[in-house]
Amino acid sequence: MKLKLDVTPDLVAAMAAEVKAGEKAVTAAMTEAGTGLKTAWRGQITGAGLGRRLANSIRLATYPKAGESLNAAALVWSKAPVIVGAHDTGPLIRSRDGFWLAIPLPAAGKGRRGAKMTPGEWERRRGL
Repeated sequence: MKLKLDVTPDLVAAMAAEVKAGEKAVTAAMTEAGTGLKTAWRGQITGAGLGRRLANSIRLATYPKAGESLNAAALVWSKAPVIVGAHDTGPLIRSRDGFWLAIPLPAAGKGRRGAKMTPGEWERRRGL
């Protein structure tokens, strides 16, 4: 008895084509996910009213730089992490002397000669 097996399409070539398709899919998925995250993060920053310049500090890098890989990766980061982190965590803002920072608002009223009221003048008028 004779048994003959003949694989018509080349199995090695078929597997190489599948690996190539997988590399292309993984690289495209990482690029799309990274771009989506970068766009969403920038949108949150501009939506919070922090400005276009701070939003543009968000960067994206995909690896490998050229070609395709099954181990592709995307890295999204900020070039201004201290500023972005400060708005994210809401740290306490103090004056230069270490006391509370007083910011005069229109509701505080006007100072002498129609100028903005200083914190010291507000304290003297209100006794607080």
